[in-house]
Amino acid sequence: MANNVDVLNLEGAQIGFRNFAGAEGPYNKAGDRNFVVFLDPEQAKDLEAKGWNIKWPKERPDVAPEDDDRNPYLPVQVAYNRFPPKVIMITDGNATRLEEEEVETLDFVEIEKSDIVLNPYHWSVNGKEGIKAYLKAIYVTVATDAFSSKYGV
Repeated sequence: MANNVDVLNLEGAQIGFRNFAGAEGPYNKAGDRNFVVFLDPEQAKDLEAKGWNIKWPKERPDVAPEDDDRNPYLPVQVAYNRFPPKVIMITDGNATRLEEEEVETLDFVEIEKSDIVLNPYHWSVNGKEGIKAYLKAIYVTVATDAFSSKYGV
């Protein structure tokens, strides 16, 4: 695998399994901030061929493969240690930069769209290697309702 993979820019990305707060859960250690980016299968195959850590949904016995509409996804780590990410929340046209103490807000908002920049981290352990995705920047447009602009929120 080549170590010359550039940052990954994803425009109009659909994100899920949001845990910007780093809450402990059955699939998460306390303090680990993360989310996933859902991908179409072709994009997932391309990224997987480059070494990115793509996860594919497991087959479900109750659903025929052709009827399963779940998409593969890329897990993304949100780390504030060496290179803190730029996290921008856009509400009613106003951009606000969220700091580490505020980023958990994204766990609870209705997201209209998001554009994401991911840093690749090349790893190699016991003969296996791959690319882990770290958040470099995210621009999240929050869905607003009919009264948002009236009340300035």
